Amino acid sequence: MILQTHIPLKKQQHSLIDYSSKLFLLGSCFSENIGNKLSYYKFQSSQNPFGILFHPKAIERLILNAINEKKYTEEDIFNFNERWHCFETHSNLSSVDKDEFLNTLNISIKDTFQQLQKASHIIITLGTAWVYRYISSDVVVANCHKVPQKQFLKEILTVNEVSESLASICSLIRSVNKEASILFTVSPVRHIKDGFIENKRSKSHLLSVIHEVIDPRKNIHYFPSYEIMMDELRDYRFYKEDMIHPSQTAIDYIWNRFVDTWFHESSLFTMKKVEEIQKGIAHKPFNTNSDAHQTFLKKLTQKKEILLKEFPFMRF
Repeated sequence: MILQTHIPLKKQQHSLIDYSSKLFLLGSCFSENIGNKLSYYKFQSSQNPFGILFHPKAIERLILNAINEKKYTEEDIFNFNERWHCFETHSNLSSVDKDEFLNTLNISIKDTFQQLQKASHIIITLGTAWVYRYISSDVVVANCHKVPQKQFLKEILTVNEVSESLASICSLIRSVNKEASILFTVSPVRHIKDGFIENKRSKSHLLSVIHEVIDPRKNIHYFPSYEIMMDELRDYRFYKEDMIHPSQTAIDYIWNRFVDTWFHESSLFTMKKVEEIQKGIAHKPFNTNSDAHQTFLKKLTQKKEILLKEFPFMRF
């Protein structure tokens, strides 16, 4: 008896991810989930220097500004609810200190440029085609920062607009990095606040364009995280309590499918060793002074030293 549909995935033949890879992740909150997994297993990865970015235009602007080496000034920020914000970033970067905020923005934009140049894999997760246009400047923002909604116009990017944005993203990346694998995904997180029908319409715009852009011959690929969630994990037990975001079980499942498809066999053994150490670090003993625990810590230190000899970039 078959109780689950299964998305057929072929093992990637080229540009597989291993511990020499340098991964850069941008986009919707699902990129954070995958990014956190990469960090847990101590891959050389970086994610969202400007925080979570939900739509293609925000990602395109970040990449363009990074390549142009933009320097942020007071004209790019504003004060609202006693905090300094920038319409190009997520609110996680906002600060009560103006100078500190500007410094963070300028460090982050430089980091973005460096990551784009050195990355072996650039993973871009698109969340929505819905955008908000700030009326006073007529500019599409990355985040509204709880500024009253009456100051924005809500719009959906047309298929053509999404197409132009993704083409620009790929072109900009290739202008500074000819070799990187560009990997698109669509976030399985449902933007229900937009409306059920509106969410489906938004995802369809993204999916339609991505499948026009991907071309393995140009090293531009797609990983079906959205389809795995919708068609393999078709049950609300795979969602968090809000019934919108994937649960940890779902995240782990999609991660494992990603590993099966994109990771080099040589990395799997190292991942097991890293996981042993991570679980050891998280272990909470009943008696920290016991001989058994001291022996455990000694063995844990030895495991770290063995890994660090081969992978000195790892930090535990």
